[in-house]
Amino acid sequence: MRLWVVVPAYDEERSIGATLRRLADQTDTGFSLVVVDNGSTDGTATVVKEFAAGHPGLDVRIVHEPEKGTGAAADTGVRHAIGAGATHVARTDADCLPHRGWIAAVRRAFGDGLEMVSGPLLPRTDEFPLKFWERRLLPAVIGIAALFGRFRPGNQDPLYLGPYVMMPGCNLAITADLYERAGGFPRTRIEDVHEDRALVNRVRYVTDAYGLRKDVAVYGSVRRLRAFGLVRTLGWYADHRYKPDVVDIR
Repeated sequence: MRLWVVVPAYDEERSIGATLRRLADQTDTGFSLVVVDNGSTDGTATVVKEFAAGHPGLDVRIVHEPEKGTGAAADTGVRHAIGAGATHVARTDADCLPHRGWIAAVRRAFGDGLEMVSGPLLPRTDEFPLKFWERRLLPAVIGIAALFGRFRPGNQDPLYLGPYVMMPGCNLAITADLYERAGGFPRTRIEDVHEDRALVNRVRYVTDAYGLRKDVAVYGSVRRLRAFGLVRTLGWYADHRYKPDVVDIR
């Protein structure tokens, strides 16, 4: 198993350092890492290069994707990894902190026969102090969005080989073979398409060997939830029923 991690990044100078440090601190560091700079206008690329220089034992690379969009950046990163020999690829985002056992858990899931795996998306607690109800809010939003997804008409097709499962793009791993068979992430912007949901549905046409694992956990930023509020955040996840003026909350 030649495992790579892909991290799309746009103007994440302030956040990506913590993400990179958490990846370097994994209990299993047997992976290569590629950061996709998606046309950042800040010092994101500099932070990545300085991190790579300070961690010579970790294979860290940076590639550039000028076409703005989480789908485009993620697809570029995954295909770069596959082209470099990856057999399995995991993705997280530049404002997220994978659990220290994330890589090990992903590897176990693949070893058990899954071709695509995801798990819990939990709230980060290090960005700013969170109240008790805020700690509960992000998992609740994800749970409601997952429930909505089961009944969403766009997720229904008799040709699907398995049920709809919500798999956040910031906590997702897939075999290189399945990625290519399914067609990969659509090269889109998050303003237009939730590329993670699109990938899940593409996968459902070709296999049912996907699922969730509790130990494949990632801690995500709550900055969008704070900026949008609960109702608007639910609208955002529910097929962009809420369209904010500013999507890239920093």
